[in-house]
Amino acid sequence: MIAPSLALAAAGLCAPVLAVEPPPPETFPMEPADDAAAFAAAGFKLAGGEWHGCDDPGSASYIPGQIEQVADLNGDGQPEVVITEGSTFCFGMTGMGYSLVSRNAAGQWKLLSDGPGIVRFLDTKGAGNWPDMEVGGPGFCFPVLRWNGTAYVLNRQEYEGKPC
Repeated sequence: MIAPSLALAAAGLCAPVLAVEPPPPETFPMEPADDAAAFAAAGFKLAGGEWHGCDDPGSASYIPGQIEQVADLNGDGQPEVVITEGSTFCFGMTGMGYSLVSRNAAGQWKLLSDGPGIVRFLDTKGAGNWPDMEVGGPGFCFPVLRWNGTAYVLNRQEYEGKPC
């Protein structure tokens, strides 16, 4: 048996309703100068064609800095950039660190948050429409940071969306 809504759609009497996910945050193309400015704001240095933020001595686990995400996270029309770097020497068993930088309307970049872990932006918001950030790693019960208007600070601990 055909579902009634599909039968009506097939007869041209109505349009089928499809579930759609909300669009992702607006993305921005990055110029090489923007890349360099974002890395510099995060404290990275260019060496041998690679961006380095931590003092890894060249361990086998080292992965140079890379831009992981570029998006307008708070809806101000300016890009935010998540930079990641891999190293158990620098970040322990998490193996990865992050830096979140933001560009203002004047084109200047600013470091908003950094540390060990893997960042995931949540639907909940802090001041200025900034999304909460879960900072994951090995284990469970991860910190969730919220923007207070000045800095990302610890707001709660969560695991799979539930308090812990």
